[in-house]
Amino acid sequence: MGSSVLLYSVCLFAAIGGFCFGYDTGVISGVLTMTPFKIQMTGEDYLSPLQTGTITGLLLAGCFIGALLGGPSAEWISRKRTIVWGSFVFIVGAAVQCGNNGYAMMVVGRFIAGLGIGCLSMIVPLYQSELAPKEIRGRLIALQQLMVTIGLMVAFWVGAGTEHYETEASYRIPLGIQIAPAIVLLIGAVFLPYSPRWLLSKGRNEEALVVLAKLHAEGDQNDARVVAEYEDIIAQIELERAVAVGSYLELFQSKLRRRLVLGILVQIFQQFTGINSIMYYAPRIFEQSGIAENSAALIASGVNGVLNVLATLPAVLYIDRLGRRFTMISGALFMACAMLLCGIVMGATGQVTTDPVTGDKSVDMSGNVHASYFCIVMVYFFVAGFAYSWGPVGWVYPAEIYPLSVRAKGTSITTAANWLMNFVISEICPVMLTSITWGTYIFFGCCCLVMAVCVFFFFPETKGKSLEEMDLVFSGPVLCYKQNKQLKHVEEASSFSSKDDEKKQQQEKEEL
Repeated sequence: MGSSVLLYSVCLFAAIGGFCFGYDTGVISGVLTMTPFKIQMTGEDYLSPLQTGTITGLLLAGCFIGALLGGPSAEWISRKRTIVWGSFVFIVGAAVQCGNNGYAMMVVGRFIAGLGIGCLSMIVPLYQSELAPKEIRGRLIALQQLMVTIGLMVAFWVGAGTEHYETEASYRIPLGIQIAPAIVLLIGAVFLPYSPRWLLSKGRNEEALVVLAKLHAEGDQNDARVVAEYEDIIAQIELERAVAVGSYLELFQSKLRRRLVLGILVQIFQQFTGINSIMYYAPRIFEQSGIAENSAALIASGVNGVLNVLATLPAVLYIDRLGRRFTMISGALFMACAMLLCGIVMGATGQVTTDPVTGDKSVDMSGNVHASYFCIVMVYFFVAGFAYSWGPVGWVYPAEIYPLSVRAKGTSITTAANWLMNFVISEICPVMLTSITWGTYIFFGCCCLVMAVCVFFFFPETKGKSLEEMDLVFSGPVLCYKQNKQLKHVEEASSFSSKDDEKKQQQEKEEL
């Protein structure tokens, strides 16, 4: 099926929601260190750990609730309108943050913005999955993660550009800039097409056919692939209506429970890669290698941001060729090696010191510059490994495995699980880093190994399958590594048989 420029444009535009998500989650780390912001919040030049935790944590709480609310909204008012409402809520939250007059107004703004981000992080991959043909569905959904990484990168460099200001502009400019892309998304989303699958579920068949034709065949409603997909969706909807009720309870029944568990596990595993801990601790590692404090933060966060974007590009280009399983397994093994090597070298060459006042432990590697540089390289390897694998696949896989009747509800639950685990990791990582120090990296390295094993045994391959074929994909055994082998044999046999048929037809033509 010829993929039109319109299809890519629509999915890329919707991914602006990912940019807002990445920017808002990234901008606060720089803002929290700015003296004018601290004075505005408390009247003093410092923030207590509780205040800092509340400012960061309320965003995650809002994201969790927003993701859950996005599910029913996507069913009732459509995927497209849910993007519009998510953008509007985010704009309100960003405006409250930018114009805050103190701590209370700031935390309220963070929570409201979180509602919008949670909604957008759930609905955008879902919307993209329902527009995309099966051949490039992974690529189009991966645009969400690409825009998230671009948002994170832009947030850092904007903060770096304004941190030298000694006025309130130092933090109001970074907090206010995020309103601009959200306004663009809000206005532009009004003109986006409705999801053809949502239109068909509401009985608006003619509109759905028009959308499918515009996106996949440059407007040709008689295109064979368009007609086939249109008929497959209708048949699947009729089947689901006959056997399903479309409620949240259906997700917990035996037929869909497996998909719900796998969707949640993908999101949990994404957080348990340890990406948050490595990004948190990277500046400290760089400082220990002898780099000045300001330069360490710049190199650690700035270069990591650029690397994160560049390493996501291979996923956008090749995820539909490599498949979800290979991408997740190879990424987990790559990250496990980086984490384990980093932790082992830190443990073997560094000295663990204890703060006599707080009792916090830290690793001093100043005595071995070569080991410090090795750990820096492992940091970069880890970020690259996450960016091409679990970063994008964490959004791709859950958005494509559920049937239409509960797709929005299932995606909202799995996305909420991501935000919940994000909160859990943000709470336990600082404790781990100040108690078991380098053991934190060993722990997350082992988690990555467990993830690779789980994917190998339990996660079926979804590449090249339409959304309507997912029932067949998940009808096999729970230990799906055998199922994947069988599917390969079937595909090879079918390809051989098709070649034999072509040869026979050619022979018959020659005889005639």
